[in-house]
Amino acid sequence: MALVVGSLAMSREPLFALAFLFIIVVPFEKWMPRHPEQRVRRKALGTDIAHGLAAPVVTPVGVFVAAVIGILSFGWLPGLAIRPLVAMLPGWAAMILGVLLFDLLIYWTHRFSHEVPFLWRFHAVHHSTETLDWVSGLRQHPFDGVILAPAFAFLLGAGFSGEYAGVLTAIQILTGLFLHANVRWRLRPLHRIIITPEFHHWHHTNEPKAIHSNYSVFLPIWDVLFGTYFMPSNRRPQTYGIDEYMPDGLAAQMLWPLRGMDNPIRILWRALRHPIQSTKWLLGWTWFLIGQMARTARRPTKNVTGVVPEPPMKPQPVPEPVLAGR
Repeated sequence: MALVVGSLAMSREPLFALAFLFIIVVPFEKWMPRHPEQRVRRKALGTDIAHGLAAPVVTPVGVFVAAVIGILSFGWLPGLAIRPLVAMLPGWAAMILGVLLFDLLIYWTHRFSHEVPFLWRFHAVHHSTETLDWVSGLRQHPFDGVILAPAFAFLLGAGFSGEYAGVLTAIQILTGLFLHANVRWRLRPLHRIIITPEFHHWHHTNEPKAIHSNYSVFLPIWDVLFGTYFMPSNRRPQTYGIDEYMPDGLAAQMLWPLRGMDNPIRILWRALRHPIQSTKWLLGWTWFLIGQMARTARRPTKNVTGVVPEPPMKPQPVPEPVLAGR
């Protein structure tokens, strides 16, 4: 509650944004509902609304972490490598290339956020909602948004303007809200061309056969190419959420992914006192995460017929300095 009150004291814009979403989306949900039994006043509605109202307080924290991750990811280095090519292209061709590159990178960072246990800690907050509708897309941990950072850094390194990268990011966020709506539009002809609510609802279902599927945020072609496309023609997703525990309430969901981690101030103090040792730890922990990402990239995937994928990766212990409270 304190987060929401503090946020509203800073800005009333979240109230207007929520009212706009309600007015624009809910009539379609009432007119053509995917799940007719679903009500606007449903379980955990207050939690999802609180996520939206608290944005002015929690978003700057996420943006700061994303900026740090964007720099440390070195995503701008491969961007610099293709910068001459981008400069040679006509404006329209460069814009198309930018969309394709952005979407490809988001596909992989989104996939990592599901299949790398440490990253899933934060992304699980978003997937914990058991009801998809006009407001459920707002449920998100601020640190989860850092998956956009490497793609953003890559585009800047490749010579695209910050405004262009920012517009792509904003479009991705806004379309994401629409894709969660409780509407029955199947839009079958578009399934392999551009993502639809049907595509994203399959991504959110917790049915075993849909695990590790539909990671794309604009173009399903990446899921088709990398074997994670899942769109059964004879049925539709019915249940959503995650099997693991997730507390209810905004504050609890902000703190839950941080359970067991050391105090960041204490980590900073140790880094200042023992810079060499801390640098070695940081490199080791980074290598650990890269190893898990490599394992994800090598994971056997299902084909478009919907073969059941292998079970999710078993959680592996994060190196001691991350979880130690000493």
